[in-house]
Amino acid sequence: MTMIAAAFYRGNKSFAVEQVEAPTPSAGQVMLRVAYCGICGTDMHVFHGNMDARVGLNRIVGHEMSGIVEAVGADVDRVKPGQKVVVRPLDHCGDCPACNAGHSHICHNLAFLGLDTDGAMQELWCAPAHTLHVLPNDMRLDHAALIEPVAVACHDVRMARLQPDEDVVVIGGGPIGVLVAMVARDAGGKVVISEVNETRRAIADALGFDTVNPATADLQAAIMARTDGKGADVVFEVSGSQAGVDAMTAVAATRGRICMVAIHAKKPQVDMFRFFWRELQLVGARVYEPEDYDKAISLVAGGAIAAESVITDVSPLAGIQQAFEALDASPTALKSLIKVGEVA
Repeated sequence: MTMIAAAFYRGNKSFAVEQVEAPTPSAGQVMLRVAYCGICGTDMHVFHGNMDARVGLNRIVGHEMSGIVEAVGADVDRVKPGQKVVVRPLDHCGDCPACNAGHSHICHNLAFLGLDTDGAMQELWCAPAHTLHVLPNDMRLDHAALIEPVAVACHDVRMARLQPDEDVVVIGGGPIGVLVAMVARDAGGKVVISEVNETRRAIADALGFDTVNPATADLQAAIMARTDGKGADVVFEVSGSQAGVDAMTAVAATRGRICMVAIHAKKPQVDMFRFFWRELQLVGARVYEPEDYDKAISLVAGGAIAAESVITDVSPLAGIQQAFEALDASPTALKSLIKVGEVA
């Protein structure tokens, strides 16, 4: 019997790392040796107990992963042992209005791996074969752990229909905001990041972005001055704040597109008159589709994503409790990774 280490969320802001029996892949599944797994905002919501009704108190979380195929179950022929892979952690039902319309990524009965099922914070993990994307052989697996959040950014930029040379404002310079800015810049956008945190602005500045501190400067005036009074063609609301929602309509150009990226804990007030007055468009963007993962892999492999700047710390699986506590206390960290296991 093979035993592996796995980190279980136990409620009350606590994790327990335990030895459990290694899983065996069933038909249609692949067993993965997990290398790295990122901690995302949703994982932090779990840590704070906000999702206990959904995940319970015996869940292995984690979905921003990279690893190696260890073994395949019956009826799996699209990957083979030894390949580097990431998981697109969405398992759809295949027979609901969204799935039947070709939008399985927002399936009405969607199971999100690592929340609705056990996830990647374990040394060996079995995942559905259809969720896997194969990586280039020379890709670093710590960098590959960024592909899931980069895919989020790719989906956001695609949904916003960003065109080269358009003026872009990203409201919120946290992990997803910085990635949205990088993907938007790669697509040819002229990007400004609005962020109140000094350290995060410094990171964005070092990455070559223009930044504005909306706490000390008039963001609307700054964007209008930059665009000769036109405003931003595309705005990404990534802050999750009422101030961000106020800003998104204020800085948008006539017929500007606003992409709602953030998850708002409370329903914000939206200036609907501005939508009427400037014929604005609002688009929601949730998770990603396979093409967004393919694009993310290409961007990370090609160096368009400054992985070394985005990854701010790496902790061992045994230190997962301390990693979550440190991230919870840090207003400046971007992406924290857990090194789940040793992968050759």
